[in-house]
Amino acid sequence: MKNLDIAEVANQTGLPSSTLRFYEEKGLIASIGRRGLRRLFSPEVIDRLALIALGRSAGFSLDEMAQMFTPDGKPRIDRRVLSAKADDLDATIRKLTAMRDGLRHAAACRAPSHMECPTFRRLLRAAASGAWGAPTKQALEPRRVRSSRSKASASSSGSTAQRTRRSAKQ
Repeated sequence: MKNLDIAEVANQTGLPSSTLRFYEEKGLIASIGRRGLRRLFSPEVIDRLALIALGRSAGFSLDEMAQMFTPDGKPRIDRRVLSAKADDLDATIRKLTAMRDGLRHAAACRAPSHMECPTFRRLLRAAASGAWGAPTKQALEPRRVRSSRSKASASSSGSTAQRTRRSAKQ
């Protein structure tokens, strides 16, 4: 394959030339020479830029991405770093899922006011405490009300204290 000038790389990757120059300054890519005033790159730069784009999409910084290449430009990806980033993404997904579920609940809540809704109040407490990192689904669900059947059986039998009070009144 022939070497690519910066305009060809920009065309193939959709990245502006200014980004390619910036990546070169950061040491993420390296030109192999010039054709006139234009930088030349080996064809492998396309794969490297795709790897950088993938890493950026996953939340890696450019400095972290730079560490994923050997001095000769070959990928050197530490699997522990990938696993840690996946754990970070899991935490972010939990946080965003909780926020989404809270917004959906608030949008559909039948309480006269959001401030009267127990679920919304729990969301406010979680947000105020900084606990948005990983609220559980259970924390977002409204508290369960006992069914009328279990209420009836509880009221018919009553607790020992309730029975004692009833007998004392009679």
